[in-house]
Amino acid sequence: MSEESFDFTCTTCEENYNRIVEAVRYCIECSGYCCQSCTDTHNAFPALRNHNLLDVSQGSQAGNQQSSLPEFPTEKCSLHKGKILDVYCGVHDDVVCSTCIATSHKSCPENSIYSVPDMIDTLYRLDDTKRINRQLKELTVSMKSISKSKDEKLEALKGAKNEAIEKVELFEKALKSMIGRAAEDSKSEIIATYHELENDILQDTHHVDTVGDELQQLEGKLRRSEGNRAQRFVCSKQAEKKLAEAEKFKVKQDKRSNEDVPLSFTPNQSVLNYVKGLHGIGQVKGLHGIGQETVSRKKVDLYRIRRHTEINIGMTDDIRTHHFYGCITQDNKLIVTDGFNRKLKRINLETMTVEDYCKLDDNPHDICRTRDKEAAVTYFKSNTIQFISIHHKMSLTGQIKLPHDCYGISSKNEKLYVTNHGYSIYVYDMTGTLLNTITGDNAGLSLFSSSRHITFNENGDKMFVGDWNKGLVCFDGDGNYLSTSSDNDLNGADGVCADGYGNIFVIAHGSNKIVQYDEDGKKIGVIVRQKNRLYDPRSVCFDQELKRLFVTLTARNVVKIYELE
Repeated sequence: MSEESFDFTCTTCEENYNRIVEAVRYCIECSGYCCQSCTDTHNAFPALRNHNLLDVSQGSQAGNQQSSLPEFPTEKCSLHKGKILDVYCGVHDDVVCSTCIATSHKSCPENSIYSVPDMIDTLYRLDDTKRINRQLKELTVSMKSISKSKDEKLEALKGAKNEAIEKVELFEKALKSMIGRAAEDSKSEIIATYHELENDILQDTHHVDTVGDELQQLEGKLRRSEGNRAQRFVCSKQAEKKLAEAEKFKVKQDKRSNEDVPLSFTPNQSVLNYVKGLHGIGQVKGLHGIGQETVSRKKVDLYRIRRHTEINIGMTDDIRTHHFYGCITQDNKLIVTDGFNRKLKRINLETMTVEDYCKLDDNPHDICRTRDKEAAVTYFKSNTIQFISIHHKMSLTGQIKLPHDCYGISSKNEKLYVTNHGYSIYVYDMTGTLLNTITGDNAGLSLFSSSRHITFNENGDKMFVGDWNKGLVCFDGDGNYLSTSSDNDLNGADGVCADGYGNIFVIAHGSNKIVQYDEDGKKIGVIVRQKNRLYDPRSVCFDQELKRLFVTLTARNVVKIYELE
């Protein structure tokens, strides 16, 4: 059947199947005509049911620039699936859906909110579209150029990787060569010592044989001197002298016979310990997009305390006993929450003094870094997350009010993870929209009884939560439960932090200890005990560069510093 037989033909059938089929409807969202079969498809699929299907005659008008039919956007909201981006906010100069308006734009004036279909004649400007289209084309070219540059960098990176590995292998060979030479030196020393000792033993054997012969001769002389008293006297005195010499030699040999093996080798333990503690055999550096260097990560054995100090962080205008619930490090600075005095204090770790503080609206508990120059603090009593600029002078910025208690807090990939001091962890985006609630395992059993602090490992693919009664609770990066670790050392698990090398530190408030775990939740051992002057610890954070643990305490205006090795 020829195309001229129909006034309107199905766009989908013609373009995709090269078939000429009569159209019965026009879809505004698809901007095309539909035959009866394609119309049925629209009605069958949930994602297409809301499309505006017009009569073909209306569709003809809709395709005409002079059409007076209303125009509807078809783009969907990325946050609220299924919602159309049909509202414009003049304050934020952004198109959003109706749910976004109700949640994230409540403070925007009503006269700045417009319905896109109703106000399209006012909102739409052809010049703007042309300008944006031109910019899109220019940036598309730029993106292709950047993509090409990235491909070239990727190739260069592969070459650098191969070159670095080659250097490692050459260095490894050099180390093996040096170790081989050192081993040969030890072997030569062993052989030389062996020959020296062998010579001593041969000399002793010769001496024994000589003395034995002399004793036999004296015995014969003494026997033959019978009847000649003068000769017997002389022989007796000679025999006594020789017997004394032989007895001394015998006693000396008896002592030697009780000694250990005369030749042994003891490995140099300091060399062994040094090699065991190595994080690789060199320094690996790589620049990310923001200029950060990568760190060679390797799990280590149990840390040991090398030195212990403390900082007094009291201030003259403090009015109550201090409770320090949380801490983070920042550019050789330490930031701690002072609960009772409603302050956030920043300590200079070079001068060991409080150099800056920020007055808060409520009693703070935990703190985490959200961005490079921004932190978030929890207000436990008022169910609030307070954002704070930590750039130059610390200052308050925005707040998020939540419908539950807020105790511990951590941040990853523009998401906030909040504990409620109870049975749950809540996951929010940065605007306060709830994304997930974690309470139980796959069987529905409760994971928490008193959830406290949260930390992530270096890669962000493991999450660890301290629970006062249950211990250390482990999850993958998506919040799926993995395991729970607990024993007698982990009494009152509270603060947690990671070292960036595959280890997790857990505060055991009830037993005044800091316990080290690996990323699989396996206990490595206890690092800090009460005998190390640790009393009522609350939170812990780690200085990766200098390997220092900072520990805040209950009702004491000091922060403990443990330098580790």
